[in-house]
Amino acid sequence: MKKKILILSGGISKERLISLETGLQVARELKKNGYKIKLSEPDNNLEKTIKKFKPNVIFNALHGQFGEDGYIQTILEQFKIPYTHSGVMASSIAMDKEISKKIFINHKIKTPKFFTYSYDIKNFHLIKKIKLQLNFPVVVKPLNEGSSVNVFICNEKNIINVLNSVKNYKKVMIEEFIAGREIQVAVMGNKKLGAIELKPKRKFYDYKAKYNKNAKTKHIIPVKLTKSKLNKVLNIALKAHKIIGCKGVTRSDFKFYNGKFYLLEINTQPGMTKLSLVPEIAAYRGISFIQLIEWILKDAKTKK
Repeated sequence: MKKKILILSGGISKERLISLETGLQVARELKKNGYKIKLSEPDNNLEKTIKKFKPNVIFNALHGQFGEDGYIQTILEQFKIPYTHSGVMASSIAMDKEISKKIFINHKIKTPKFFTYSYDIKNFHLIKKIKLQLNFPVVVKPLNEGSSVNVFICNEKNIINVLNSVKNYKKVMIEEFIAGREIQVAVMGNKKLGAIELKPKRKFYDYKAKYNKNAKTKHIIPVKLTKSKLNKVLNIALKAHKIIGCKGVTRSDFKFYNGKFYLLEINTQPGMTKLSLVPEIAAYRGISFIQLIEWILKDAKTKK
């Protein structure tokens, strides 16, 4: 008899719509293959829903804050029911760009130079500091958002306006801008699943480039790299997956410039929509969407 799967999607993050789409597509695929499915929001009725439905596995299709930052994982731990993707600590670390980048640096993984900017500290020498440490242009990004939400490439003229527009975050990252190619790598457990290159029509692979069908981002697979360079980026992604302590499937985002790979971040809950990259990489490797989902469900049972 096929198992009962509770899919958590939606939530309150800025990635709510993407999460709903992921949840719906996973639900349709599982239903087609005989699973008993219930879609649920991670709301105040979650405990009641879990006790009534009695799922065998909880598929976490949430994205962004409260969904992939250790918050919902902490809640799910109390139910003693296997849930998909990474656990509390790995989710929390991977979502925090400052902490994860410091870990990358400590493990000799190249990542763009950066510093954090706090709005409660008046920094009258910000422009000077950027010129000394990073150079313009720079990237301004929140510490705990995904899907390139509120990520901006800034020059000396617009950076103050950009910082003022995202001051509700209280603290943001100002990062060295690395030009070059966009390479994304998927890891599946302890397996290097593969890579894909993105060529966005927009300035960079931002939220619209990721999720707007009209953005016309070009997906290139196989990636045009030498065998040794491809192996190198796959190995870096697997290393990052392991040192953060990730489970299940992850996607690591790289820039490739002047023969070097720069790891931007690791995503512990990559999307599962029609435009998502991990299913596309898996398909290229001969793994169908249902096979990918079933592997993720099976992996959930082995979570420590």
